[in-house]
Amino acid sequence: MKLTTREKSALFMEGVVTVILLLMLNLALLVLIIQAIETNPGLRDGIFIIKRSVMFGPNNFQLWSWENLFIGLMLIADALVVWWRLIRRYRQMQLRHIIGELHYIANGHFDHRIPFRVSGDVQRVVDSVNALVDSVISSMDEERAIEKSKDELITNVSHDIRTPLTSIIGYLGLIEDQQYHSEEDLLKYTHTAFLKSKQMKSLVDDLFEYTKVRQTDTPLSITKIDLAAMLEQLAASFELEGKKKAMTVGASSTPDTLMMEADPEKLVRVFNNLVANALKYGTGGSEINLIAKQVSPDELEVRVTNDGPKIPKESLALIFERFYRVEESRSKETGGTGLGLAIAQSIVALHGGYIYVESDDQLTSFVIHLPVKHDHPLAIPERLRTAEKTK
Repeated sequence: MKLTTREKSALFMEGVVTVILLLMLNLALLVLIIQAIETNPGLRDGIFIIKRSVMFGPNNFQLWSWENLFIGLMLIADALVVWWRLIRRYRQMQLRHIIGELHYIANGHFDHRIPFRVSGDVQRVVDSVNALVDSVISSMDEERAIEKSKDELITNVSHDIRTPLTSIIGYLGLIEDQQYHSEEDLLKYTHTAFLKSKQMKSLVDDLFEYTKVRQTDTPLSITKIDLAAMLEQLAASFELEGKKKAMTVGASSTPDTLMMEADPEKLVRVFNNLVANALKYGTGGSEINLIAKQVSPDELEVRVTNDGPKIPKESLALIFERFYRVEESRSKETGGTGLGLAIAQSIVALHGGYIYVESDDQLTSFVIHLPVKHDHPLAIPERLRTAEKTK
């Protein structure tokens, strides 16, 4: 830490004043001791005998002058006192600088950090203060992000509810005003209002599920399951729907049995969402495959692949965002509520795993990594954490 010119001058003056006071004190003590010796013959003779009997070194050097020894010792003591006073004063100046920096940060300059380095425990205080400010800034940024996220959630929910609600009110208004020409028109209006009501219910159900699985303390009904058998049953349940889209839905696993701890109901929801998305967006493709394998004794991998159209590169980083849909029209016929993948990601996270997507001209794959034991969550790879931060 650099001192200002004024502080250096103050430090110098304090050193000078301390030296002068100590010299005056030394002189006073020396005069008092000399007077005491001169007025006390016994003490004077005793000192003389001590000087004759005390010898130093191999050459038997005798100490002839006690004044020189006293002055030497006092000079050493003076130097220690001056050093202690200056160090103490210097530490006080350091603390004043630190307090000044703290006041500057407290006045709203949260991008500022205490820039200087000091010695000893004071540096630990400086490092702790800087770390505390970083932590506070991080918490504030996270709080702002959460607030923004809530605002976006309300905006998106309002938009997605308002559209079908407007249609419902419109068609029911036509019926209320008897603006229909035949029973066929009446049935058409009520049928349309019914479909729009189902869309609203689907959105509300998905929104409820999303908010529930986003909570880290959401309870899971953990049991031992055979993941391979679950995927086979799931593929069979989509067989009829796949035929309507001219797509085959298959499942395979390596080895044939993959035992793990999970909440089967919530895990089925994940794969249901992924297969349903593949059927909606995989137009032009011919197959959907659920491929599971054991990556390590503690980790399983499941790939839900389809050979439909490629997901645009700019959409890959956003595809798990709630209400995000690749198709810009936000059509309810294809896009659903836009919460399916966000729900899937949250459920996978609750199980201690992670999910990501890969897409090229040949294949689109949603890759899920799950721990074999629920109480041994997986570490998210650095490349995925980096991608998450850059969103």
